Amino acid sequence: MFVEDTALVLEELAVITRPGAASRRPETESVAAALEAFRPVQRIGGPGTLDGGDVLHAGRSLFVGISGRTTRAGAEELARLVAPAKYQVRIVPVQGCLHLKSAVTEVGDATLLINPAWVDPASFAGLRLIPIDPREAFAANALRIGDLVIHAAAFPRTAARLRAEGFEVREVEADELAKAEGGVTCCSLLVADG
Repeated sequence: MFVEDTALVLEELAVITRPGAASRRPETESVAAALEAFRPVQRIGGPGTLDGGDVLHAGRSLFVGISGRTTRAGAEELARLVAPAKYQVRIVPVQGCLHLKSAVTEVGDATLLINPAWVDPASFAGLRLIPIDPREAFAANALRIGDLVIHAAAFPRTAARLRAEGFEVREVEADELAKAEGGVTCCSLLVADG
């Protein structure tokens, strides 16, 4: 169900991850088979681990959260795999949540929605940051599809902040996902036309 953790899809290639939970590693084979029709596929081989929920793609930067599921070795292997395509991997410590994308997601070009209690805003210097409403700790997980931002309906104060900043927001019920600290990004892999 949380397919985002199994792969990272970039314009030039797809990277099949090595999930931090060993029980999830078999999920990657069917995802790899599906993505091979759309992108050249590379793989995180280990021993490091990398969950897709710990990778935030913003421009030519890939911010990688070091968490309970993603290790520095996994992030370093990702950096080697994407270097030929000219992506820069930036390591970001994560605290208080399972994955980086629980704490920060891209909502527009060079614009991030962030929970500054879980990730240091200084890690994203040069990008525009929109802080969540502090009463909605899990509200930073949003899914950008073009100019539309998909956001959990459970966080209306943060959705109002996004609208005030000019974003079109579509709120969806995600309460069942939230029971496993899942959010709207967790259930998708976006594959843009080349």
